[in-house]
Amino acid sequence: MLDKVRKLLAKAEDPACTPEEAEALTAKAAALIAKYGIDQALLDAREERAAAVGNRLVELAAPYLREKAYLLHVVAAALRCRSIRLERRTAGGLAISVHLFGFEADVAGVELLFASLLVQAARGLLREPVPDGQQAAAWRRSWLVGFGAAVAERLAEASRAASERESAAPGTALVLADRERAVDRAVEAEYPDIRTGRRRRLSGGGFEAGSAAGRRADLGAPRVGHDRPSEVTAGS
Repeated sequence: MLDKVRKLLAKAEDPACTPEEAEALTAKAAALIAKYGIDQALLDAREERAAAVGNRLVELAAPYLREKAYLLHVVAAALRCRSIRLERRTAGGLAISVHLFGFEADVAGVELLFASLLVQAARGLLREPVPDGQQAAAWRRSWLVGFGAAVAERLAEASRAASERESAAPGTALVLADRERAVDRAVEAEYPDIRTGRRRRLSGGGFEAGSAAGRRADLGAPRVGHDRPSEVTAGS
């Protein structure tokens, strides 16, 4: 399943791929990822396998660290994972990493989709010139936030569709709820004092353009309520 996802996303990332083709390929990949995670959860429950919550530390590369962390957060939230943003000051400036928590099938899907969306976002930024009178870095930051917000909606829709298709199996909702609680407990054990960061105010005017680009990376079907508040340390 993950090999199929990799091939679909590789095609979506190809510069020769049109936005419409990338949309269709990414939508199919997202649906497969969501279904894969649910299938693994049901299989573990049916065979009474005690699957453990895993975690992965993702180091983000400059520029636009906070915007990339936000994109990773929305991908993780839609695919039944939790993300904790960690900031530190180094000799070279701000460094940000994201600590992902989730069951292995879900974490693997998050990593695959996030990597592809980074490529698609970078390509979208290259296609869109900064409007006259706008400060380039501020406009691009707001563009990336708009992109992430639109992606969050589409991912939620794809995840809901996968959940509804699988809901006919007895106990599916209970299995997924149990796994969500297990992920929550793992986060709380690692970060007992986690707190929500302050809401950011962006000065750039690229949000709508970024949102439109995020909608072109449409991730399909009806909506799901997996979104969580942004979980960050201080300094967001």
